[in-house]
Amino acid sequence: MHVMTTAPPSLPVSAPAPLWARRAAHAIALCAVPSGLWRIAMASGVHVGYSEQVLRDVFDIPGWGIAYVVGLSVLAELGSLFPLLLVSDRWRPLRPRAMTRVAWTASAALVLVALWQLVVAFTVESQTYMSSDTAQTVWAFLFAPLFAIPALMTSVTWSYAKRHREPGRA
Repeated sequence: MHVMTTAPPSLPVSAPAPLWARRAAHAIALCAVPSGLWRIAMASGVHVGYSEQVLRDVFDIPGWGIAYVVGLSVLAELGSLFPLLLVSDRWRPLRPRAMTRVAWTASAALVLVALWQLVVAFTVESQTYMSSDTAQTVWAFLFAPLFAIPALMTSVTWSYAKRHREPGRA
């Protein structure tokens, strides 16, 4: 009978995330909520500023558009929970440097998407389909928090990368 007498090597312990990084990670999760609730209200048939014809012809609601809009809301909220993993003390990735690369890639993608949305909003002559200026203002207030996510994600990623650097690197 062979008995193992040595303990397996433990994962390296990193410093806990600073309070500002934890708050930023939670803020990211909260930034996605207003737009998600707006989309779910739209899918549920609540008047959110679109006419019945626009909902039917453009968004296919009722129809497959409901699955798309609700699915987009769920995916956005799940994605906004990712930064909470970067500040968690309970969850430790087996390969923290690989997770750092994933986090930096996500941050870069979020910055590019936000810049693209600004370019589209200010340069493309797009149809809005909104039935009133009030509806468009409400829509803007509900979707505006999404533009805070790239900066917040970059700061959380920077904090994570700083805490998980290789030993000896300053």
